[in-house]
Amino acid sequence: MKKYLLPIILLVLMTGFWVSRDFQEIAAGVAIFLFGMLMLEDGFRLFSGGLLERMLERTTGSITKSLGFGILSTTLMQSSSLVSVITISFLSAGLITLAAGIGIIFGANIGTTTGAWLVAGFGLKVNISSYAMPMLALAIVLVFQRSKYLRGLGFVLAGMGFLFLGIHHMKEGFESFRDQFDLTRFAMTGVLGLVVYTLVGATATVVMQSSHATMVLVITALAAGQISYENAIALAIGANIGTTITAILGSLTANFQGRRLALAHVIFNLVTAAVALIFIKQIVWTVDWISDGVGIADEDFALKLAVFHTIFNVLGVAIMVPLTNRLIRFLEHAIPEPEPDVSKPRYLSQASDQFPATMEVAMRKEVKHLQDNAVELIAHGLNLHRHELYATNDVAATVEASREPLELDIDETYEARVKTLYSAIVEFATRATSRDIPTEVADQIHALRDAAQASVRAVKAIKHMRRNATDFTKVPHGAITRLYNSLRSEIARILVEMHKLDESAPELRSSLSLDEERTTVEQARKATTRTVEELLLDGRINANEATSFLNDSGYAYQAMNDLIEAARVYYLETEGGMAEVERILALEDEDIEELSSAG
Repeated sequence: MKKYLLPIILLVLMTGFWVSRDFQEIAAGVAIFLFGMLMLEDGFRLFSGGLLERMLERTTGSITKSLGFGILSTTLMQSSSLVSVITISFLSAGLITLAAGIGIIFGANIGTTTGAWLVAGFGLKVNISSYAMPMLALAIVLVFQRSKYLRGLGFVLAGMGFLFLGIHHMKEGFESFRDQFDLTRFAMTGVLGLVVYTLVGATATVVMQSSHATMVLVITALAAGQISYENAIALAIGANIGTTITAILGSLTANFQGRRLALAHVIFNLVTAAVALIFIKQIVWTVDWISDGVGIADEDFALKLAVFHTIFNVLGVAIMVPLTNRLIRFLEHAIPEPEPDVSKPRYLSQASDQFPATMEVAMRKEVKHLQDNAVELIAHGLNLHRHELYATNDVAATVEASREPLELDIDETYEARVKTLYSAIVEFATRATSRDIPTEVADQIHALRDAAQASVRAVKAIKHMRRNATDFTKVPHGAITRLYNSLRSEIARILVEMHKLDESAPELRSSLSLDEERTTVEQARKATTRTVEELLLDGRINANEATSFLNDSGYAYQAMNDLIEAARVYYLETEGGMAEVERILALEDEDIEELSSAG
């Protein structure tokens, strides 16, 4: 069916162009309007990475705040589609809860009603194209500026200008069209009319991917007398149903939370439409009563339609908000959280890379996922268990007691649980930083990618030393066993320190402790070389054992330094006065070399 849709649309348009010149103006008006919406969305996307994300994070603490954000953001951006995409992206990255996402979607439906008021109350009353021209003139100057925010403002102005221009051409086209054709001949009354025109409205919205565009088309046609008020109401209901297609499409690349939100959107709009159709007479009576109260003329059907659009969306929210907890339970049952698969990316998706804030958060969480896998593999590669290391007060004694080799195919586990994630991280980082995003966000994504690479190098180093470390520690071999246990203990101590960083509050983490660890590692590396030389001279180890151990100690100290570097990037705060002090005090490699030599 999908492959036939485009030819059918093109055939209808070409037929319309051939039949009527006025149809061309209406179609051009719709096209200009949709182009304006795309520019408006592009403009607001350029403001992402800052204000938009901070607002979303700070205003979603409760269902009331989420509703408010949905209303305000949709009113400003005039695009519930963009708000839906933003919400799915933030939910997929774990920045907001499902309840907050549902609240935003509810609020966005109310926010869309402001577009109807703008067109019916302003667009049809004045020569709106006169406002479009200066907007477009200013916009073209701004979009060529280097500042992304000035360019964003330029796109927003251009979007608004094209919206106004599109409304003007639709209005002019319908007014001229009625002199040639009377579309009211196709008006349908009663239940059949409600059903048919609801389906038409839903279909039109699916095709144009914008309920706002459908509503503008309906209002301008209604004002020109080309459709009846009753049929316009049904079209408005259908537009609300059709707009769910955007959330559905956006959820295709999202995780299970994004799919839950898309289903919530569908349920909300279907329930709202059903209530509106069932109680259509009562709602129309309420519209007439409110219109009389605020001075809207009996024949001003365009404004009455705006009143109707507002009432039935607010009514839907009023019905669904008290049922939010039940809705969430249903969504969790209908789309259960999948069993965690440690070998597959959990947070990286096309939905997560829509906005800078979600890019960084998703990247950070996936790097932590890889780091957890890497730490577990490193511990098991040394025949150690993390839970025993984290619980002990004597790491060396615990390591010495852990002699039994663990059944582990380290190469296979590395391929499945580390390399796969690292490949996904590199691909995501490349895709994310190829976009026009703030420099500081791109730098942070690159740093996180490098932290993932450091964890991968650490695992590879342990792979190289696993065989000898196992052979020389599963049964006592004298001095060489003590040397390998010492290496295992030093690596285990780094794993324990990383765990402490993970468990501590962000404001209590310090880079100074990691510098101390780096100094200790460097001192231990030099001391180890001297110890091996002494043992070799005393005949307590032979040349083969010494050579094997020196090679393995090189891998071990490389792994330790890589783990420390990965921890530095991942755990430490990069903002604030304390972080700046620590950057000044942080030891450079030359400083560490000097201290280790002094030690």
